[in-house]
Amino acid sequence: MNFQLKALDDAGRFVTLALSASSVDEAEQLGRERGLEVLAVESVKAGWLHAGRHAKFPLLLFNQEMLALMAAGLSIVETLETLLEKEQRSDYRTVLQQVVSCLHQGQNLSQAFESQPQAFPALYIATVRASERSGNLQESLQRYVSYQTQIDQMRKKLIAAAIYPTLLMLVGGLVVLFLLLYVVPKFGHIYADNQADLPLASWLLMQWGVFVDAHAGLLAWLALGSIALISLVLSRPEVRAALRALLWRLPFLGQRMRIYQLSRFYRTLGMLLDAGIPILAALDRVAGLLDQRLQQQLAQARNAVREGLPLSHAMEQNSLSTSVALRLLRVGERSGQIGQMMGRIADFHEEELNRWIEWASRLFEPLLMTFIGIVIGGIVVLMYLPIFELAGSLQ
Repeated sequence: MNFQLKALDDAGRFVTLALSASSVDEAEQLGRERGLEVLAVESVKAGWLHAGRHAKFPLLLFNQEMLALMAAGLSIVETLETLLEKEQRSDYRTVLQQVVSCLHQGQNLSQAFESQPQAFPALYIATVRASERSGNLQESLQRYVSYQTQIDQMRKKLIAAAIYPTLLMLVGGLVVLFLLLYVVPKFGHIYADNQADLPLASWLLMQWGVFVDAHAGLLAWLALGSIALISLVLSRPEVRAALRALLWRLPFLGQRMRIYQLSRFYRTLGMLLDAGIPILAALDRVAGLLDQRLQQQLAQARNAVREGLPLSHAMEQNSLSTSVALRLLRVGERSGQIGQMMGRIADFHEEELNRWIEWASRLFEPLLMTFIGIVIGGIVVLMYLPIFELAGSLQ
């Protein structure tokens, strides 16, 4: 679920923060962990900037256009006014108008972005705020563009790898349902007078066809009720959490899910450190990227770092590193380039995941096609088996 927090930061400034949590209490706790004095927590329903009917604010394109205009010599206000003038979509214009209005009132850029939490995530605002202190806004924007591009590329590869198997299962499932709910009942009428002579498997299949034909209305209502019940159950956060926990326990898939989360975690953390954000504050801001169980480990690692333990040791003690990540972290600590090393850790593990996704796709797709073919072929053979036997006896 999405929540909006209204709170006061360490400097006593009023801030709003958008984050995801399973409950109001968890959202409030996440706000306190970030050093905020939480004033109110509101649930945010799906809208035009969330998964729903409208498109999400194009933050990556927005940053690329900002960089191009700023490189041409325009000031921040002129850049945003130019983007506002060219924008045709009313939803996006509203966001840009609010940002420009905040700048005209004397607020800095990070505060203006912070007024629109549904469009600008907390990580992005933190990067902009750090760049305001260091004076390298263009460099920070470029860093965020690179970061978001790499994150999007990984997400697109995962989606692309899942499209073909999903289509196979959808089409195969529809064909099986067509056979079981329409074709088999027709054959049940054909064999109605001599079902005693059918082979056992064919007899069972024909009995199913007779049952479907006699209780079609009841089965339709049961199917609709089952779909509604499953949708209701899956909408509950505790059920989704239990399903995620089950996936994490799978020996083959769970480790890959962990590596994916750690890869995204290290890339984001490295981007924040390169932007000049202190390590403890950066750890707070990336906590929401991890699964609930890894968030607990991260909290323990953060406490260890606050007590003076090197980051590599804290990550190793709390199982938030791999052997490669641990070695590169130690190199980064010695060289003082820990942010860059975290980017290299993410690069290494993303390449590893890419190879695994390609291998798994090549293995899973033919196995899935074979399974669907066996199921459909088995149903067809069982329907026609008595005809084959009859033809054999005539010969």
